[in-house]
Amino acid sequence: MAATDPGDASGTGWYATATGAYDPGLLDLLGLDPALLPEVAPTGATRVGSLTDAAAEALGLPAGIAVAAGTGDNMSAAVGLGLGGAGLLDHPVLSLGTSGVVFAASRTRSIYVLTQGSGAAPRVVATLVDPADRKTVTDFAVREGRVSATLLGYSSLEVPRCCPDQEEQASWRYQGKAFVRTTGDLARAV
Repeated sequence: MAATDPGDASGTGWYATATGAYDPGLLDLLGLDPALLPEVAPTGATRVGSLTDAAAEALGLPAGIAVAAGTGDNMSAAVGLGLGGAGLLDHPVLSLGTSGVVFAASRTRSIYVLTQGSGAAPRVVATLVDPADRKTVTDFAVREGRVSATLLGYSSLEVPRCCPDQEEQASWRYQGKAFVRTTGDLARAV
């Protein structure tokens, strides 16, 4: 059985921590078969199986001992620092583990439209969802000239960041040199 934890799964960019699942719209957009991806255990340290006889012999360990999902050093640092807890949202941290990473726990994600001319550096030409909007983006898709996404939000700062309680369908079309947004059901409870 192949298994991973939410921290490593989110590192792929295909897993939405807000929904606790791989993003089907993004997988479809990339042409990835979800059946090929590992199961995501609810948390690191969740038992995902037992050590097989062959693995036990190769490792010199007893067969049948518990095998748990792990997580990376940078994600472990975030947990150890209490990021995401009360008062510790949006505080950047520099972690010099296996790589140099600057990260912060945040309730929000953004959508930016980038462009890059021949030989030029990429640049942001539009912000569709601004971090100040405090929305999490899921079900992101680009089809038939339209960008669409489900925006998850929070009715107050007291709502745990794992559990958004508002949902909004949004889409954008490029019209007249700008992206124009249309909105579906605003702030529907989830």
